[in-house]
This record gives sequence, structure tokens and C-alpha cells, in this order.
Amino acid sequence: MQRTRQGFSLIELLIVVVIIGILAAIAIPKFADTKRKAYVAAMKSDLKNMVSAAESYFSDNNSYVGFASPTGSPGVTLTFTGAATGWSGTATHANVDGATCVIGTGTSTPANLTEGQPGGPACK
Repeated sequence: MQRTRQGFSLIELLIVVVIIGILAAIAIPKFADTKRKAYVAAMKSDLKNMVSAAESYFSDNNSYVGFASPTGSPGVTLTFTGAATGWSGTATHANVDGATCVIGTGTSTPANLTEGQPGGPACK
């Protein structure tokens, strides 16, 4: 006597659930840091925009003294420290604990960084 089989057995369903669990365990850590990377990218972008604004100010005034820090993206706080021969700036994001990106030009370029390029140990 032949039985017609309809549906899946419990073992087949458990195997599918285990496979989905393994795939999720691989994929979730890859995407867990995505938000942080987006916030850091916003900080870097704002610092690069600060370079353009500061250099424009310098071409008009022949000094960085008096330049006001531009407004950053939502959540990004920019600070600017200018001198006659260079400047440095920092960016922090309200949603990223401990991440600070720095940038500078001229004599105020932070150590171990290329002039005009954002970076820093926590800016990754």
C-alpha cells in the first residue's frame, strides 16, 4: 500500500532552521558595524568640507584666525582651531562613543596624518 506524502517532515524543517541560523550567524556580524561606519563617513565628509571653507577663508584674509567652524551634518559637532600658519579641526558624532576624527593643514597638521586628510586612531 502506497502512502502519498504531503508537506515536510519535522527533521527536514529542523535542518532548514539550522541552516538559516548558521547563515545568520555569519551575516549579522558583517553588518553590525554598518551604522558606525556611516557616522564616521559623515564626520570625514564634514572635515573635508571644512578644508574647502577654511582655505577659501584663508585666500580672502591671508590668515586662518577668525574662521568660524561650519555647521556639520546632523549629529556631527565640528571644532576649529586656527593660527596664522595652519589650523586643525575635530569632528565627533553624538551617536558614536569614542570616535573622533581629526584634520589639519600647515603647521597644525596632527601627527602621523597627511595634511588635509581626516584620520586618527578612532576614525575608522
